[in-house]
Parts: sequence; structure tokens; C-alpha cells
Amino acid sequence: MTGAQAVPSPEDPPPGRARTSRARLRAASLLPALDWARSYGRAEAGADLFAAAIVAIMLVPQGLAYAMLAGLPPQAGLYASILPLVAYAAFGTSRSLAVGPVAVVSLMTAAALAPVAVPGTPEYVAAAATLALLSGLVLLAMATFRLGFLASFLSHPVISGFVTASGILIACGQAKHLLGIRAEGDTLPRLLPALLRGIGDTHAPTLAIGVASVAFLLWARRSLKPMLLRLGLGARAADIVARAGPLAAIVASIAAVAALDLGAAGVRLVGEIPAGLPPLAMPAFDAELWRALLPAAVLVSLVGFVESVSVAQTLAARRRQRIVPNQELVGLGASNVAAAISGGYPVTGGFARSVVNFDAGAATPLAGAFTAAGILGAAVFLTPLFRLLPQAVLAATIVVAVLALVDIGAVRRAWACSRADFAAMAATIVLVLVAGVEAGILAGVGLSLLLFLWRTSRPHVAIVGRVPGTEHFRNVERHRVVTAPALLLIRIDESLYFANARFLEDRLLAEVAERPELRDVVLVCSAVNMVDASALESLEAISARLASAGICFHLSEVKGPVMDTLRRAGFLAHFQGRIFLSQFEAFAALAPEAAR
Repeated sequence: MTGAQAVPSPEDPPPGRARTSRARLRAASLLPALDWARSYGRAEAGADLFAAAIVAIMLVPQGLAYAMLAGLPPQAGLYASILPLVAYAAFGTSRSLAVGPVAVVSLMTAAALAPVAVPGTPEYVAAAATLALLSGLVLLAMATFRLGFLASFLSHPVISGFVTASGILIACGQAKHLLGIRAEGDTLPRLLPALLRGIGDTHAPTLAIGVASVAFLLWARRSLKPMLLRLGLGARAADIVARAGPLAAIVASIAAVAALDLGAAGVRLVGEIPAGLPPLAMPAFDAELWRALLPAAVLVSLVGFVESVSVAQTLAARRRQRIVPNQELVGLGASNVAAAISGGYPVTGGFARSVVNFDAGAATPLAGAFTAAGILGAAVFLTPLFRLLPQAVLAATIVVAVLALVDIGAVRRAWACSRADFAAMAATIVLVLVAGVEAGILAGVGLSLLLFLWRTSRPHVAIVGRVPGTEHFRNVERHRVVTAPALLLIRIDESLYFANARFLEDRLLAEVAERPELRDVVLVCSAVNMVDASALESLEAISARLASAGICFHLSEVKGPVMDTLRRAGFLAHFQGRIFLSQFEAFAALAPEAAR
């Protein structure tokens, strides 16, 4: 008898075409640029070029300022804004994320490099490139082993507290440039006394430039665009002009320095910036330096990844797009490696510039590559113009940018929502300010995990009864319900594991001791998603203790994965009680007179 042969339907692609489609999907997953490049056209190019023009205008002064914050020469900020953008355009999945130097990572870079080199020296610049390379390798390793979940250990309260404290620390650290004094310190206990000692030496022209720049930038951020719209300027043109506020401050201050010879009056200037292409070189392998920087590289990678993915997911949701977190690790890892080989320092996706990129209508990641081209042009042709740029203007740019990071309202919300989250946030803020960024974030993560263990070790446990006339069961302390004296229905609202196994055992046996008429106990497992070996031993101990007292122990609403665990562990082979599909089934079977 001849076997039947499958006949392909008209919709089925030929085998060769199916193999080609699968190959394209695999290639697109490794190189997401292949996905959007096939449909790239004139409309997308126009949108990307427009967005790139706005972001480049914003990123040039930011790059110069954030490099100064990291203790690096100004050109390092420009270099970190060229090849990394191209690398992310090829490997990243967000169509709106703008990668480059950001304030928080710049602060972490300065904190990581201070113990190993003197700021401004060639060794410091080389160490910054090494830190970027290590960060990139950490991110790529996380992608290889699909370890993106590790970023989940940085809870939102910890990140929010870290960013808020960093904003305060950055703003205080830039005060010396606004005042024209020397004051060193990487924590508030060191920085504030230094500022107070030097405040008598405030340089009046520098202070005037700094205060005027801060005032102008705040006004440009809040009021310039609405004013231009009232004057009849188009929305896009008004947005471009408003975003160019930092660039306008730079141009005006350079003109003032040149006209009034403020350099001779003692105003500190950026000085000569070498023009030309970024230097392409792999950081030298120095085992001792790598060991010293690796812990900081891990923290920089995790913080940068969390910040970047949060921004990317928020913007993607607004356009009903999606990102792939594991591929984002590849994109950010490639960006940091690109920064390392081109004279830059660690980069990540920035919130402000990504929102600008999104609002400007960026259609694909190629907008980032176009932005890189604009910054490359600035690095090649415009750097001589920055020679007369006052450091106070760059400090003002940083201060205005980081003021948006300080979110005191988040502290109040954490207090109202969860005392544990508030404690983690408060500890992070205080320790970042008084002990440094690494100590603060490590303490915040450690405290979050300890509080999680404490909270889940004492889970909510409720005695439940039946809501009259229904098959629903609710807490006896919150609702008017029907119960049966000989039956105890107890619900635990947490997975069972080593930290809470003994707590459940003690609580359940304490409830049993208060009810001498009990014949049956049902543990309601509707909220139990996992049971570990310690919890299994506790369940067996509970069953044995109750059996010795003449009470039968049962389970209800056990989820499939939990049932699989119980079966594999042999628990069901000697379990004397019953496992009910629902609480109502257990109630009807064990207390039929109350179930009517």
C-alpha cells in the first residue's frame, strides 16, 4: 500500500524559499539592521536626517561637558559619540534610542578611574578606554549567556535613588567651575568643606558667566519653545531652536571671551582641542589595570543597561514597537567596544537625547549613524572654535541637565508605597552622597535583596472562608464568610522556599493548636508558583505532625509546575491527603453541611 504524500497548499512557500526566509530571520536576529534596511526609503531617510540634526546639535555640547565631568579631555566626549552610534545602529533593536555619554555613567567613570590614574594624564585617558572595553565585554558576555535578568537585581527604587543622589553630587561637583575656584572631592563630606574653604576666592567674571549660562539654559528649556510658538514659528523649527540652547550658550560665551579677552582676566577656558578623526587603537592589555577596573565595569554595564532598556522600552511602547533585551546587550556591548577603540569612554542610551530623537521623528537606528556623521564633522572642523570656551559654560550645561535627574517626589512615593523600598532608596542616596557611587549602589542592591528575603520569609497568610451563595473564598478578617469548625482553609500568598518554609510550618501548627475540633486542614496553594527542597521537607513535617494528631492534611489549587515538582520529588507517593482542584471542591467534600 502506497503511503499518502503531503501536497503543499498554495500558501506554502517552496522549500528553498522557506529555507531562505529562516536564514533571513536568523540573520536579522543577529544583525537587526537587516530587518529595517530592506524597507528603508526616502521618507525614512528624511525623518532620520531631521532627527539627527536636532540630536547632533544637542549632543556636541553635551559630549564636551560630560567628558569634563568624567575627568577626560573634551574631545573624548565627541569621540564617544561617533563610532558607538554606528555600532548601535547595526546591532541595537530600538529605533529611537540615542547612545552616547550620559551624566551618571560619566560620574561612575570618574569614580572608577580616580584610584588608578590622575585625571587629564595619558594614563587616565587609556584607563577610560580600557573601562569602556571591559564594559563592552561584560555586556557581550551577558548577552552570550542570556544574563540580562541580572539587571533585575537593580530595583527601580535603587536606580531612582542612585540617579537622584548622582544628580546632587554632580551639581555640587560642578559648583567649583561656576565659582572659578579649586575644590576637589568625590563625596559630599569632602566636597562641601572644600567649596566652603574656597568660596572666598570666587572669580567674579567666571561666576557671572556661569550664573548667566545656567539662567539662560533654564529659560531655554522651559520657556523658549512656547514663546517661539506664540510668535508663529512652526513646531519643528521651534523645537530645533529650543534644543539648540546649549549650543547658543557656547557660541555666545566664546564670542564674549574673544571680545573682552576674558582668558587674560582669569576665566578658565577649555583650551586647545585636537582636530581630526578619532584615534583608532585597541586598549593595551594590562592585567593589573583590568583587575582593578573590572568591578566598576560590571556596575557601569548593569546601570547603563537598566537605564538604556528602560528608555528603549518606554519609547518603543509608544509606537507599538518592541525591543529584544538580550539583543540590546549586544548593541550596547558593541557600542562600548567601539568607544574603547576610538578614544572614548563608557556609553549608554541617554534619556533626554532619546526622547528628543523620538519626538523629532527618527524612523530607524540609522538616525544615530547620521548623528555620528554630524559629530564627526564637528570633531574635524569645529574643534578649534572651542579653544575659547569657558569651562563654566560646560559646567552650567551639566548642572541644568542633571537637575532633571533629581526626583525628590520618588522618595515620597516610595515611602507611601513600601517602607522596604524607601529604606533601599534612602540607603542608596545617603551612601552615594557620603561614600561614593560604587558603595551606594552596592549597598542599595544588597539591602534590596535582604529586604526581599525578609519580606518573603514572612509572607501573608490568611484563613479563608466561603462567601455565601458563591464559590469564592476570602479572608475571614476582611469579609463575612462561611466556615466549618472541623475544617481549616489556610492560604499562603507566596511561593514556598527555604526562607519561609519554617514560618509556614510554625504558623499553621499554631492555628491548629487553637482549634481542638479540627479534622481536616487544606493549604490553599493558588499563590504558590514554586516549591523548593526545604519547603517540601516542611510540607512533609506538617503532614506527619497533623497525622499524629488525627488531622488529615490536604492541598488545593496546586499549579501544574508545582505539581510536577511534588511528583518528581516523590512527595505524592506517600502523601496521605487529597489534592483538590479548587477550594470549593475541598469545602464541599470536607464540610458538605456548610457548603449547602
